[in-house]
Amino acid sequence: QVQVVESGGGLVQPGGSLRLSCAASGSIWRVNAMGWYRQTPGKERELVALVSSNTGTNYADSVKGRFTISRDNAKNTVYLQMNSLKPEDTAVYYCNIDYRDGNGNYVRWGQGTQVTISS
Repeated sequence: QVQVVESGGGLVQPGGSLRLSCAASGSIWRVNAMGWYRQTPGKERELVALVSSNTGTNYADSVKGRFTISRDNAKNTVYLQMNSLKPEDTAVYYCNIDYRDGNGNYVRWGQGTQVTISS
């Protein structure tokens, strides 16, 4: 069973920065993609940033130029550096991994980490 563990959320003032981390462990033969999504009450979960082995990086328009996703392939870890944070970035952020093991391709989600932007 693959475990996905996020860390790094918290409360920060507008204009501040946070760095989220997500580590996946378990029987992973190949990581196809890792990414960050976010969700607020009453809304659907939305893509924030994704790094794919096939297509590179992809960002939501709302975070382009402010957020940077990076991946450490050796550690199956993905990071999200968030700068110039705005109140509208407040959400629960979820890590996602699309991977392959000996039986096929699977997707796993982390438990989520709260990010709150407020003065």
